[in-house]
Amino acid sequence: MYGTLKLIGFSVFMYLLYSAGDYREKHPRFGGGDQPWDVLATWDGWWYQQIAEHGYRPEIVQMPGATGLITLKGNSAAFFPLYPALIRLVSEVTGLGLYGAGLLVSVVASIVAALGIYAVTARFGGRRAGLAAAGLWAVWPGSGVEWAVYSDSLYVALAVWACHAVMSRRWLAAGLLTCAAGLNRPTAVALIAALAVAALLALHRHRDRDGVLRPLAAMAVAPLGLISYLGWVGHQMGDYGGYFKLQSGAWAHEFDYGRHTLDVLTSVPVGHSDYLSAWPFADLIGVGVVLLALALLPLLIRLRPPAVLVVYTVLTLVLVLGSQQIFGNVSRYLLPVFPLFLPLALALRRLSAIHQFTLLGIAALASGSYAGYALFELGVP
Repeated sequence: MYGTLKLIGFSVFMYLLYSAGDYREKHPRFGGGDQPWDVLATWDGWWYQQIAEHGYRPEIVQMPGATGLITLKGNSAAFFPLYPALIRLVSEVTGLGLYGAGLLVSVVASIVAALGIYAVTARFGGRRAGLAAAGLWAVWPGSGVEWAVYSDSLYVALAVWACHAVMSRRWLAAGLLTCAAGLNRPTAVALIAALAVAALLALHRHRDRDGVLRPLAAMAVAPLGLISYLGWVGHQMGDYGGYFKLQSGAWAHEFDYGRHTLDVLTSVPVGHSDYLSAWPFADLIGVGVVLLALALLPLLIRLRPPAVLVVYTVLTLVLVLGSQQIFGNVSRYLLPVFPLFLPLALALRRLSAIHQFTLLGIAALASGSYAGYALFELGVP
């Protein structure tokens, strides 16, 4: 289900790129290339390849701004190390090169994520609901990065199987997967908190068959990946808050309690674009995704899923919507909130497999535009 739907959307994405020809006019680092598929390794993909080839140079490079203020020049330390390390490893083992290795890691990780989404959803609604959820993962807004040199598929694969391990009370596996997720994306803090809440609830209710040691061990291991990388970057920069200063000064990415999100939500619907990093078409899709997520959240809570899924989803939404960023990327940043698929998947399970695939197949055709072309060519993924 996932692979077929993804191939449909991916083929449409490549066809749109070829037909528009935009990639020929853009810099190879910024959405351009000799062939349509070269676009998949631009933007963040360029940074990941640079890290895989050259490693990190964590430093704060100060540059005088036009207004006399001091800004920070961007460097690779903003990108977490697990994905580029896997790119380097796979490239060395297979000889595919960094681009081919990055795509292979992402494609395999996306399939692992689809299996995890199926497994989690099937616990609630059976096999048919699991298939629907896997199909939704293929066509969700932002899914264009699932088969690109981006770390998103790897993060979702780690997060969904960590949640599944918590639900299955495999605490050590959950802790290790969460630790790995912390080496992949900073929003893993939501997953760490979700695991901690689930472990504390299990201890409080005295329901854990393994006693107290394994839940406590999982809580101790889970944050080590995130803390280790942030600490290493800070040590290299000579400032233990260096990572956050880099994100704010070089990438204009910081937690602002939702001010920027509110600015976009009140500007895009009335046709205004006087906010940070406006990309009208991608931002319009982003507004739709945010409204969809906010509509699905109460439906998810109504299903009374395990605490790990609720805490993970709510905190991920808070982190994403509460941050200043390129808003057109919000559809990508919300890809990890796979528990929101549950209400839709439970509704879709009433359809036969043929009807499910037909409905999702139509969405897959459209996804080549809204989840692929709009993200890479009409915005900045």
